[in-house]
Amino acid sequence: MSFPLLTATAAVPAIGAVATAAVPAAKRTAAKWLALLFSLATLALALVIAVRFDPGAKGPFQLSESHAWIADFGVRYELGVDGISVALIALTALLIPFVILAGWHDADALDHDNANRRWRPTQGLFALILAVEAMVILSFEATDVFLFYIFFEAMLIPMYFLIGGFGDRAGTHDATEGAARRSSAAVKFLLYNLAGGLIMLAAVIGLYAVTADQLGTGTFSLSQIVQARAAGELTMGAGTERLLFLGFFFAFAVKAPLWPLHTWLPGAMGESTAPIAVLITAVVDKVGTFAMLRFCLQLFPEASKWATPVILVLALISILYGALLAVAQRDIKRLVAYASISHFGFIILGIFAMTSQGQSGATLYMVNHGISTAALMLVAGFLITRRGSRLIADYGGVQKVAPVLAGTFLIGGLATLSLPGLAPFVSEFLVLVGTFSRYPVIGIIATVGIVLAALYVLVLYQRTMTGPVRAEVQGMPDLKARELVVVAPLIALLLFLGVYPKPLTSIVNPAVDHTLSVVDRQDPKPDVRVNAEPHEAGSDRDAEAAK
Repeated sequence: MSFPLLTATAAVPAIGAVATAAVPAAKRTAAKWLALLFSLATLALALVIAVRFDPGAKGPFQLSESHAWIADFGVRYELGVDGISVALIALTALLIPFVILAGWHDADALDHDNANRRWRPTQGLFALILAVEAMVILSFEATDVFLFYIFFEAMLIPMYFLIGGFGDRAGTHDATEGAARRSSAAVKFLLYNLAGGLIMLAAVIGLYAVTADQLGTGTFSLSQIVQARAAGELTMGAGTERLLFLGFFFAFAVKAPLWPLHTWLPGAMGESTAPIAVLITAVVDKVGTFAMLRFCLQLFPEASKWATPVILVLALISILYGALLAVAQRDIKRLVAYASISHFGFIILGIFAMTSQGQSGATLYMVNHGISTAALMLVAGFLITRRGSRLIADYGGVQKVAPVLAGTFLIGGLATLSLPGLAPFVSEFLVLVGTFSRYPVIGIIATVGIVLAALYVLVLYQRTMTGPVRAEVQGMPDLKARELVVVAPLIALLLFLGVYPKPLTSIVNPAVDHTLSVVDRQDPKPDVRVNAEPHEAGSDRDAEAAK
């Protein structure tokens, strides 16, 4: 029996969460180092997955594991990875150590103020982060629909406590009011996602009923259902398939988040600390867009094509709406949140353009958005911690007193607006090219989001980093060694993948081709018109001369 690499990659952070939570209250520093060690071990296993993955191998999934679980209901413990999930597992495992390092002191004040020694905030913070990592990785690995649903929902619980219990306290003058805001943001996050999950559960049960009726035994296996549909052994009526698709898509659109189901995100990110905000938008939200590719398109190909026009319009609204509201923000973290809504609109646009360029670009966008948002948000978090305020108007002239902080903030911002030479540019370019080749009007309108992104990023930098030095930032220290360790690798990756994206595209493209084949979509052929009139006219003149 081969080593269960996929299980081990998810089990390591899960074990780390339990071990970190069990560290004695007085050993806060030990708990931090233990959590970091387990996150690095997870990263090592994710790199092993990437090395062992063969993009040229036949079959949709590799490193597969399959074991009977709840046999009476057709539920199996079934894992497997394609190029898309390999890229997202690597992104998750990469970002978690930086999240831990960036939040190294986030719970220290809670520990000092804690009279009840049975509650250990530092241990709890890092244990919850590792628990989220384990569940996200399992979501990317699961090829059994029911197994995916369990972890898709279970990750909400640790995220609820991270937002509500360990939220941002910068600039909070009234502790009671601040606690109420954090609690409200956490509850809204939970209710929105639980509502989406309940609708998805109904669709999951409906899918099981359809397979039980037509195959004799019900199954949740993605591979088995896709193969049965391809062989004609499993058919769905148009109405049934559309209802099931909508049940899945609704849950994923809430998680993504897609307009108009996005309203939980600005509050959740605004009231979270910067590392937890990164965990939300760069890691957890990617499960929604990933699931659209893996489950919506492959389980319900005809319904996906039926819903495409409406989804493209919603994605376009997300792009423009998120960018416009980002321009109007006065809160740094809420600005990044609305910018992320705009970026997720680009990702969903690329997915449902149903072209190889669009879906490759969407997958790259998931990875590159995670890196660029992490870089920008974590530097913004360092800035907010120093000043104690999230308001843009409370800053000015930071580049004169903290030039390294300002420089890294600028690079993160330029990556967010997809400057050529930085990784997100390649993703956005592919999404727009893939969309334009099939839906030229939507592709043209979507480019307005790029202009707006330049506006909100450059205005943010101008107002916070340039101009006269405000008295409140006069003695602001520059980035320290720990903070540079967090930011420098992210910037290096943005530069490397911006110049040489092939390591990602070579892994992702075969999975995209498989998805398009399941949906029975091909790239549009170029419409090249050859005007033969000049040649014909010339021939006539030659004939007349010959006479």
